[in-house]
Amino acid sequence: MTETLHIVGGGMAGSEAAWQAANAGVKVVLHEMRPKVKTFAHQTENLGEMVCSNSFRSDDDEQNAVGLLHWEMRQAGGLIIETAHKHRLPAGGALAVDREAFAESVTAALTAHPNITITHEEVSDLPAEGRWIFATGPLTSEALGAAIQAETGADRLAFFDAIAPIVYAETIDMDVAWRQSRYDKGETEEEQKAYLNCPMTKDQYEAFIDALLDADKTEFHEGETAKYFDGCLPIEVMAERGRETLRHGPMKPVGLTNAHKPDQKPYAVVQLRRDNALGTLYNIVGFQTKMKYGAQAAVFKTIPGLENASFARLGGIHRNTFLNSPTLLDAQMRLRSKPNIRFAGQVTGVEGYVESAAMGLLAGRMAAAEILGHTLPTVPQDTAHGALIHHITGGAEAKTFQPMNVNFGLFRPLEGLKGGRRGRRDRYKGYTDRAKSEWSGWLEDQVNFTSEATEKA
Repeated sequence: MTETLHIVGGGMAGSEAAWQAANAGVKVVLHEMRPKVKTFAHQTENLGEMVCSNSFRSDDDEQNAVGLLHWEMRQAGGLIIETAHKHRLPAGGALAVDREAFAESVTAALTAHPNITITHEEVSDLPAEGRWIFATGPLTSEALGAAIQAETGADRLAFFDAIAPIVYAETIDMDVAWRQSRYDKGETEEEQKAYLNCPMTKDQYEAFIDALLDADKTEFHEGETAKYFDGCLPIEVMAERGRETLRHGPMKPVGLTNAHKPDQKPYAVVQLRRDNALGTLYNIVGFQTKMKYGAQAAVFKTIPGLENASFARLGGIHRNTFLNSPTLLDAQMRLRSKPNIRFAGQVTGVEGYVESAAMGLLAGRMAAAEILGHTLPTVPQDTAHGALIHHITGGAEAKTFQPMNVNFGLFRPLEGLKGGRRGRRDRYKGYTDRAKSEWSGWLEDQVNFTSEATEKA
């Protein structure tokens, strides 16, 4: 009998880690504290619930680093990415999903797996014995956070994530809004019209910025510092950085033509992306916020086309906890002071659903290999998975370590390719070709190793 692997947290990373380890033949106990212990952000009891957004971002595996990460996860039989494709919604070149159907499907798959047992209780300490993966994500409980802090001897690092609001589609004024993906991106008409667009004139934009700046915001508790990850900034924080910041960010008007007034170029555009398969819900893209609920409704209804909007969910903020991984984790994602414990997902200092699931994939495979009596081959650094794990376990500067999305800036340069914007397309294709070759070889090495071990047994 092999040793049981315990995984704490049923989000993207924990769910993926459980799937990978169980498929390797290891018995897994997945500990998820919900519904007994609830969190601010979760709405259901499902595993793999998507909280902030319903998008896994770009699915382009030749020109985009996150798309490459999608590809690598698919080759490794990743539960999260395969389930996302099953519940895909039109979103131009992005991989967006019906979040409720997605989470229900992830939960069903894990529940049905013969090697996985799911329990619902809070794990509040770091066990000295057994094999464990902690994948508690951005909403690590206070008790467990205190235990991690006590074990690591370092201050618990925190920043604040903001959640975007969701609007009922029937309350959006389609005499004002129109359907179009930026630059008409997508292979089908449905993809090319995946977003709803609400145009603003310069005066409307200026009034919107004034409303944002004047709105009541959620106050932080004493001793808390508002350290945000730049990829998930609240819109009012962006507005505070400069009145034009939003117009060059989530409200940029480029690549869009107002179907109602094609001769008039909008000064700014608010985009909404479908949030469920029925098309009854839309989330406001990039509109994470820490405004108070009453203020949100008032400010968002100043957006043309949303004057009579009804909200299925308003935005909010929550505290996010992550480790200073370069100082605390080894190359196998084990806690140096307690090597029977691994960490995975967002708590390690990666940012995003896909990156979190990817680190769960690696942790699950590493832990399973260890239990089965061998060490997983080193993840090739020139793959998307390898670039991420190298960054968090030693490639990043520990003194300034902050959560990181996967990006080509983490990849080692390719010789003979032109730098700068003009050479970017060939360079990115070179990165993805190299990564695919090395990732395929890494997976094949594991198959060969397993086959040899089985023959010897």
